[in-house]
Amino acid sequence: MSEIKLENYLEHYFGYTTFRQGQKEIITAILNEQNVFAVLPTGTGKSICYQLPAMMSSGTVIVVSPLLSLMTDQVKQLKAMGFKKVAALNSMLTYQEREGLIDNLHAYQLIYLSPEMLQSKRILGRLKTLKISLFVVDEAHCISQWGHEFRPDYLRIKEAHQLLNKPTLLALTATATPDVQEDIIQALQLNAVEKFIYPMDKPNIALVVEAMYDQKGKDKRVTELITDYRVPTLIYFSSRDEAARVASVLQARVKNRAIAYYHGGLDNQDRLLIQQQFMNKQLDVICCTNAFGMGINKKDIQLIIHYHFPSQIESYIQEIGRAGRDGQDSVSVILYHEYDRFIPQRLLEAELPDIQVIKQMLSYIYNGEKTLDEIKDAFLITSNGMEAHWRFFAYQLERLGMTKNNTIDISYEDAVSSIEEVIERRQRYKYTKLNEMVDWLHTKTCRREALFLHFQDHIQDPTFMCCDRCGFNWDEWQPSVKISQVSEHNWRINLREILYQGETDE
Repeated sequence: MSEIKLENYLEHYFGYTTFRQGQKEIITAILNEQNVFAVLPTGTGKSICYQLPAMMSSGTVIVVSPLLSLMTDQVKQLKAMGFKKVAALNSMLTYQEREGLIDNLHAYQLIYLSPEMLQSKRILGRLKTLKISLFVVDEAHCISQWGHEFRPDYLRIKEAHQLLNKPTLLALTATATPDVQEDIIQALQLNAVEKFIYPMDKPNIALVVEAMYDQKGKDKRVTELITDYRVPTLIYFSSRDEAARVASVLQARVKNRAIAYYHGGLDNQDRLLIQQQFMNKQLDVICCTNAFGMGINKKDIQLIIHYHFPSQIESYIQEIGRAGRDGQDSVSVILYHEYDRFIPQRLLEAELPDIQVIKQMLSYIYNGEKTLDEIKDAFLITSNGMEAHWRFFAYQLERLGMTKNNTIDISYEDAVSSIEEVIERRQRYKYTKLNEMVDWLHTKTCRREALFLHFQDHIQDPTFMCCDRCGFNWDEWQPSVKISQVSEHNWRINLREILYQGETDE
């Protein structure tokens, strides 16, 4: 594929005359049928790396994607551009829509689906009949971040890839330390892979941490920030309860700004509605958990506020990377209280099941007291309905070979020990990540250098102010004012009332 021809395809389909950093190199490797692992900063156009090959290819491109909102947004954008042979196969479809799509998969060049949907034997069977030219794992860091805990189907992606005769594979992410890179490559069993690792720091985002003394102080400071800086803003929380509460506080205090909240406890239609209103400038400020933002291609976000800090640096880099996508001066600010660290600690402690529950369920298996379906029911009752805990346990049973042919080739004691070792290893890893984040919050040196220490050898020179350790001054930030296209009254009519749900969220 000549360079001129590749550039022509880019202009024809996307209207761009030149590629961004890394895009052409990655696409060229893919077209040469090389497996690729790529790290590109958030907002640098990772999706073009597989969308353009899909448009150019006579085969089908499969994209394994983590979030329904990400699939929906990208499908809508591509169809608006005139590329109609794209579809998302997910749980949001009606039964008739899903059946129609499955029966006509051959009509599409680009198919998005979740790792869970990829486990369907029927869907895999249909995909095997297609000529698959590229298999993409988007947001590949989720394999390492989520696969070991509550979405073990990420660890099964390699099996689906092998069943589909190992087409060329592209794994994409915006953040991955060297150890996470190796975890991803090992999980996908990529023996031969081209790596494209680009700097993850975005020089147009200033990094700020402000010490807070109580909740009232945080509420007051958030109110000041969204009053003084009228730009599209994301405010991140570790709690669904707090996201809803602060959104209500801001709606009462701040006039002429359209504010909503978003978390995983809302139903799919509510989440899609909020996302689309934010994309269409009908909402200015979203109070959200980390369920919001991944893959959202909104170019005018300029302010990221963390009401609670995330549990690991990778998540923080992902979240702040949603600002300044067009290179505009942007700010990330964390409002930090010393007691905030107990929030991620509680979340980490709740991510994996209690070993006593594991022992009880294993005893049912070894004593032949219950079927697997009965064990699932008992597990969910004992663990207060924690579906994620059951998925973890079911994967461990599968890993130990205890769900095939009704045979058990491992002792009860060894099974308990093996699963307990996994739980302890993952908890140690998570706490190490949390401590890295807390240490960064307390750093006395340049925040930018300290933040990217584990990811790259050097940082890019800031194009804006650097950080609060290097002379950041709020008075020197003068972003252009962005006004919502609709009045607060109108967007409230469009956004049906969302029930208050107080629950901790990932």
